[in-house]
Amino acid sequence: MGVIMKIGLIAGSGQFPIFFSKKANSKGLSVYAAAHINETDSELQKHVDAIEWIHIGQIEKVIKFFKTNNIKKTIMIGAINKTRMFTDARLDMKAVSLLSGLKNTNDDRLLRSFAKLLEDNGITMLPSTFILPDILATKGCWTKRKPTASDKLDINIGWEIAKKIGAHDIGQCVVVGGGSVLAVEAIDGTDSTILRGGKLGKENAVVVKVCKPNQDTRFDIPAVGVQTVRIMKDAKAKVLAIEAGKAVVFDRCEMICLADKFGISIVAIDHEYNI
Repeated sequence: MGVIMKIGLIAGSGQFPIFFSKKANSKGLSVYAAAHINETDSELQKHVDAIEWIHIGQIEKVIKFFKTNNIKKTIMIGAINKTRMFTDARLDMKAVSLLSGLKNTNDDRLLRSFAKLLEDNGITMLPSTFILPDILATKGCWTKRKPTASDKLDINIGWEIAKKIGAHDIGQCVVVGGGSVLAVEAIDGTDSTILRGGKLGKENAVVVKVCKPNQDTRFDIPAVGVQTVRIMKDAKAKVLAIEAGKAVVFDRCEMICLADKFGISIVAIDHEYNI
């Protein structure tokens, strides 16, 4: 990979872009961020060397910004609410050309095509965790409350379904309760999925979030944090199961304390439970 002194950041929403920028700064990297209007937290601009605010679809602006600042390597982190593609997009000619060449706009297909376009312009996209391996989820139960036998059955159902929808590039999160699938993540994202499922679960909802099979680690790796626990509390969900070694965890200590306060179980597993 060679020595990297500058790194580009294509930033979405959430804590990840800020967390990454702080970590990159501590390692002596200069961060140049292309940040999405109405998505990226404005706090990010305090932790980068330069920032360019863009709308979804302004690919030419991203490439020009990186080339102007001599950026050869970049990383894409943070969620983008895909519903904004229908309400807040500003598609330039490169974006129109990219989309016209796709049979569908599922995440992986779209993002791989975008990464290839950047590479064609001399900009390589790196894995989203290339300087953050220490925030990947470690295997085990993290909380005082342990999953019950019925919880484990629901986790197994959720794991199987989540892997199947992931294989079709639909989503990463499933909510299960009492042996039934209550909600499946689609374009609305994880938080909305948890709230939909929790409403139906009547305080018995189990949330399962896993990595897609054959996940491209350059983008879209599952991420959880304090906000996830708060959403679960609002949804009255009782268990969060994530994939060990394949999910990014923010503010783990605070996340666990909050889960213990709310009586929520958090487990990281690398395969289905053996009941």
